[in-house]
Amino acid sequence: MISTKGRYALRVMIDLAGQGEGTPVPLKDIAKRQQISKKYLEIIMRELVDGKLVKGSSGKGGGYVLLRRPEEIPVGEIVERMEGTLAPVACLQDGADPCPRYGECATIGLWAEMDKLVHDFLYSRKLSDLVAPAEKERE
Repeated sequence: MISTKGRYALRVMIDLAGQGEGTPVPLKDIAKRQQISKKYLEIIMRELVDGKLVKGSSGKGGGYVLLRRPEEIPVGEIVERMEGTLAPVACLQDGADPCPRYGECATIGLWAEMDKLVHDFLYSRKLSDLVAPAEKERE
Protein backbone atom coordinates (compact mmCIF):
# COMPACT_ATOMS: atom_id res chain seq x y z
CA MET A 1 0.00 0.00 0.00
CA ILE A 2 1.26 3.47 -0.88
CA SER A 3 1.37 5.81 2.12
CA THR A 4 0.04 9.34 2.34
CA LYS A 5 3.62 10.59 2.03
CA GLY A 6 4.05 8.74 -1.27
CA ARG A 7 0.73 9.96 -2.66
CA TYR A 8 1.40 13.55 -1.60
CA ALA A 9 4.90 13.48 -3.09
CA LEU A 10 3.43 12.46 -6.42
CA ARG A 11 0.86 15.27 -6.21
CA VAL A 12 3.63 17.76 -5.42
CA MET A 13 5.73 16.61 -8.36
CA ILE A 14 2.71 16.91 -10.68
CA ASP A 15 2.10 20.40 -9.30
CA LEU A 16 5.71 21.45 -9.96
CA ALA A 17 5.64 19.98 -13.45
CA GLY A 18 2.48 21.94 -14.23
CA GLN A 19 4.02 25.27 -13.24
CA GLY A 20 6.45 25.52 -16.11
CA GLU A 21 10.04 24.54 -16.56
CA GLY A 22 12.56 26.26 -14.30
CA THR A 23 10.03 28.45 -12.49
CA PRO A 24 10.65 28.28 -8.72
CA VAL A 25 7.44 27.52 -6.87
CA PRO A 26 7.14 28.67 -3.25
CA LEU A 27 6.30 25.98 -0.70
CA LYS A 28 3.32 27.95 0.59
CA ASP A 29 1.79 28.00 -2.90
CA ILE A 30 2.15 24.24 -3.30
CA ALA A 31 0.72 23.69 0.19
CA LYS A 32 -2.30 25.85 -0.60
CA ARG A 33 -3.03 24.28 -4.00
CA GLN A 34 -2.54 20.72 -2.77
CA GLN A 35 -4.19 21.28 0.62
CA ILE A 36 -1.21 19.80 2.44
CA SER A 37 0.13 21.30 5.65
CA LYS A 38 3.30 23.29 5.11
CA LYS A 39 5.01 21.37 7.93
CA TYR A 40 4.28 17.98 6.34
CA LEU A 41 5.23 19.34 2.93
CA GLU A 42 8.65 20.36 4.29
CA ILE A 43 9.33 16.72 5.18
CA ILE A 44 8.27 15.55 1.72
CA MET A 45 10.33 18.22 -0.03
CA ARG A 46 13.43 17.29 1.97
CA GLU A 47 13.10 13.71 0.70
CA LEU A 48 12.60 14.87 -2.88
CA VAL A 49 15.65 17.15 -2.63
CA ASP A 50 17.74 14.33 -1.13
CA GLY A 51 16.58 12.10 -3.97
CA LYS A 52 17.76 14.70 -6.49
CA LEU A 53 14.29 15.05 -7.96
CA VAL A 54 13.85 18.72 -7.03
CA LYS A 55 16.03 21.64 -6.04
CA GLY A 56 15.06 24.26 -3.50
CA SER A 57 16.20 27.84 -3.21
CA SER A 58 15.41 30.34 -0.49
CA GLY A 59 14.90 34.07 -0.48
CA LYS A 60 12.93 36.35 -2.74
CA GLY A 61 11.96 34.49 -5.90
CA GLY A 62 12.89 31.19 -4.28
CA GLY A 63 11.02 27.95 -4.25
CA TYR A 64 11.26 24.48 -5.70
CA VAL A 65 11.93 23.33 -9.25
CA LEU A 66 12.23 19.94 -10.90
CA LEU A 67 15.80 18.89 -11.65
CA ARG A 68 14.75 17.04 -14.80
CA ARG A 69 12.02 17.43 -17.36
CA PRO A 70 8.75 15.63 -16.47
CA GLU A 71 9.29 13.28 -19.44
CA GLU A 72 12.51 12.08 -17.79
CA ILE A 73 11.08 11.27 -14.35
CA PRO A 74 9.50 7.83 -13.91
CA VAL A 75 6.62 7.69 -11.45
CA GLY A 76 8.31 4.64 -9.91
CA GLU A 77 11.34 6.73 -8.94
CA ILE A 78 9.16 9.16 -7.01
CA VAL A 79 7.17 6.43 -5.28
CA GLU A 80 10.23 4.37 -4.34
CA ARG A 81 11.99 7.47 -3.03
CA MET A 82 9.16 8.04 -0.59
CA GLU A 83 8.17 4.45 0.17
CA GLY A 84 11.41 2.54 -0.12
CA THR A 85 11.27 -0.80 -1.86
CA LEU A 86 7.97 -1.90 -3.33
CA ALA A 87 8.98 -5.56 -3.28
CA PRO A 88 6.04 -7.61 -1.99
CA VAL A 89 8.24 -9.92 0.11
CA ALA A 90 11.51 -9.35 1.97
CA CYS A 91 13.51 -11.88 -0.03
CA LEU A 92 13.01 -9.84 -3.23
CA GLN A 93 14.27 -6.56 -1.78
CA ASP A 94 17.58 -5.25 -3.11
CA GLY A 95 20.39 -6.36 -0.85
CA ALA A 96 18.28 -8.93 0.99
CA ASP A 97 20.03 -11.88 2.56
CA PRO A 98 19.57 -15.02 0.48
CA CYS A 99 16.49 -16.93 1.55
CA PRO A 100 17.34 -20.47 2.67
CA ARG A 101 14.04 -21.69 1.16
CA TYR A 102 14.40 -19.88 -2.17
CA GLY A 103 15.05 -23.05 -4.22
CA GLU A 104 12.06 -24.89 -2.77
CA CYS A 105 9.67 -21.95 -2.30
CA ALA A 106 6.33 -22.63 -3.97
CA THR A 107 5.35 -18.95 -3.93
CA ILE A 108 8.52 -17.15 -5.05
CA GLY A 109 7.45 -17.17 -8.70
CA LEU A 110 4.17 -15.48 -7.79
CA TRP A 111 5.90 -12.78 -5.74
CA ALA A 112 8.61 -12.22 -8.34
CA GLU A 113 6.00 -11.79 -11.06
CA MET A 114 4.03 -9.36 -8.90
CA ASP A 115 7.22 -7.41 -8.14
CA LYS A 116 8.05 -7.15 -11.84
CA LEU A 117 4.51 -6.07 -12.77
CA VAL A 118 4.46 -3.30 -10.17
CA HIS A 119 7.98 -2.14 -11.05
CA ASP A 120 7.37 -2.18 -14.80
CA PHE A 121 4.00 -0.44 -14.43
CA LEU A 122 5.31 2.42 -12.28
CA TYR A 123 8.52 2.87 -14.26
CA SER A 124 6.65 2.88 -17.60
CA ARG A 125 4.69 5.95 -16.49
CA LYS A 126 6.43 9.32 -16.56
CA LEU A 127 5.54 12.38 -14.53
CA SER A 128 4.54 14.07 -17.80
CA ASP A 129 1.82 11.41 -18.27
CA LEU A 130 0.11 12.69 -15.13
CA VAL A 131 0.45 16.44 -15.73
CA ALA A 132 -2.05 16.73 -18.60
CA PRO A 133 -4.91 14.95 -16.77
CA ALA A 134 -4.26 17.10 -13.67
CA GLU A 135 -4.43 20.29 -15.73
CA LYS A 136 -7.75 19.21 -17.26
CA GLU A 137 -9.19 18.66 -13.78
CA ARG A 138 -8.30 22.26 -12.83
CA GLU A 139 -10.16 23.71 -15.82
